[in-house]
Amino acid sequence: MIFETFDIVVVGGGHAGAEASAAAAKLGCRVLLITQMLDTICQMSCNPAMGGVAKGQIVREVDALGGWSGIVTDRSAIQFRMLNMSKGPAMWSPRAQCDRMLFSQHWRQVLENIPNLSLWQDEVTGLVLDGNAVAGVRTRMGHTIHAKAVVLTSGTFLNGTIYIGEDSWQGGRVGEAPAVGLSDQLRTLGFEVERLKTGTPVRVDGRTIDFNRLQVQPGDEHPAKFSFADTMALTEQRPCFIANTNLRTHDILRTGFSRSPMFTGRIQGRGPRYCPSIEDKIDRFADKDHHQLFVEPEGWHTQSYYLNGFSSSLPLEVQVEALRSIDGLAEARIFKPGYAIEYDYFPPTQLAYTLETKRIENLYFAGQVNGTTGYEEAACQGLMAGINAALKLQGKAPFVLSRSQAYIGVLIDDLVTKGVDEPYRMFTSRAEYRILLRQGNADQRLTPLGYAIGLADDSRMRRVEEKQRQAEALTRMIEDTSVSPSEANAWLEEHSSALLSQRVRLSSLLLRPEMTLDALVQLSSPLAEAVAEVDGEVLQEVETAIKYHRYIEKEQEVANRILKFEDIPLPTDCNYFAFEALSYEAREKLSKLHPATIGQASRISGVSPADVSVLLITFAR
Repeated sequence: MIFETFDIVVVGGGHAGAEASAAAAKLGCRVLLITQMLDTICQMSCNPAMGGVAKGQIVREVDALGGWSGIVTDRSAIQFRMLNMSKGPAMWSPRAQCDRMLFSQHWRQVLENIPNLSLWQDEVTGLVLDGNAVAGVRTRMGHTIHAKAVVLTSGTFLNGTIYIGEDSWQGGRVGEAPAVGLSDQLRTLGFEVERLKTGTPVRVDGRTIDFNRLQVQPGDEHPAKFSFADTMALTEQRPCFIANTNLRTHDILRTGFSRSPMFTGRIQGRGPRYCPSIEDKIDRFADKDHHQLFVEPEGWHTQSYYLNGFSSSLPLEVQVEALRSIDGLAEARIFKPGYAIEYDYFPPTQLAYTLETKRIENLYFAGQVNGTTGYEEAACQGLMAGINAALKLQGKAPFVLSRSQAYIGVLIDDLVTKGVDEPYRMFTSRAEYRILLRQGNADQRLTPLGYAIGLADDSRMRRVEEKQRQAEALTRMIEDTSVSPSEANAWLEEHSSALLSQRVRLSSLLLRPEMTLDALVQLSSPLAEAVAEVDGEVLQEVETAIKYHRYIEKEQEVANRILKFEDIPLPTDCNYFAFEALSYEAREKLSKLHPATIGQASRISGVSPADVSVLLITFAR
């Protein structure tokens, strides 16, 4: 026999598949990762960047749990920026521009050096079943590979179709074949299968760009990093640039609308609302005379630039003509055209919170097959699916994060409870407890949980314990130390802040909006001595915890109140149609989705507060 029996087979080598494989293998399972192309593991098919608003929080959470996305990002970054710094700390979101080729290379090095993890280049065409449970996979090369669990992370490859103008062909990415067979089998097994659409812009030859006519967008002066581990922050960065479309650009793009696969109805799947194609933007926002574009380098040693905001499936000649109407791009040549891709996905209401399918035991879905978009959303699903597949095979309790614990918990709860009708993208606005879910405290929230299941290692846990020790000591010092009017009033007067008439504790002074920890250091010698020994990330968390103490405390109280009802279980075989006190829509939705808890039921569209009250009266006892 060529292949041994594996504990887990992971199908697909993208961001979800890589995290799933690494996590399951780290937890002691024998894992086989099967991907069509080993040379494109974790390829950044679209934008060569990780993080962004809310997405950056997810990467930090993956890292805090013991995943690899943050480490690989730090190793391949070419620019780092902390977004939303003009807003409160709950909104701060890290983002790193990456070297596309290095990112993929580093991920492959990681996977090849994990014990218990094997790689195989092939295409999975079907599942092997044993009754109502998965028992392995069949491949294009004709192999049957037995496994106790399967994690499906096929991205946009399931029956993928690529569109450029009036041309279309089967593919998972330009130049790569689609995955055929799996969707059809799953449909025959009773799974709902639907279509979504996404797209990507042209890649421009940097030698043909006049950067003097573009606005420079540098990285942070003092760049941070993603991983809480001992990766290095950038000491050198590549700049990005900003360009703008104009009315002539829009007029040129409109000439291709009659041949657009989106506007002629050839593409049926819905695309991402918050990352629309350029033709969709000028159609929906016809009153705007320009749209901002981000011209982003794809690596340290390449001339390829990604034109963020110029995703398109229009005919190639229209794309090029419109591109050359943009200031700074008049002589632009392209390396690769923009295109749209339509692909199969499985509505995620067919999943449990562990991302195991409800219909087939030990089969897990993660990533774009669940209707999400983005590397970060895929990575965290892969991590959670890999963890839960491993824990189940080992007879251990499932690992589920709540909405008040992590953005990952928000994302999975949204998927399995509400489903999707367009590619799902994470935003800070989706998290009702975002003051608790800051990017800076992801390690304190999640590393103890990752350590408890064996994913985060001893060194990570020691770092968190040391960070907490430093934070507690510094907080006590700030609460116990006071400052006199003679020490503070000159600074306060200069910054138009109320003067002191008596000594005031530093913690009280820090509550003022105009006051920062850096400013306090200038006013207090004891504090200056104390912070000299403390890590910068600890300083930021201490300042945030003191400044926003009342808000954090209030939000935690709300979360705790809701958690009283969150985990009240609902029977899996409940006949909701027998409850006449429930609205008919609630009975329909509850019967279809069979939520595991009252908390999950309360977030289902169509289940009203009155319906929740009925469930509480019936089951809370």
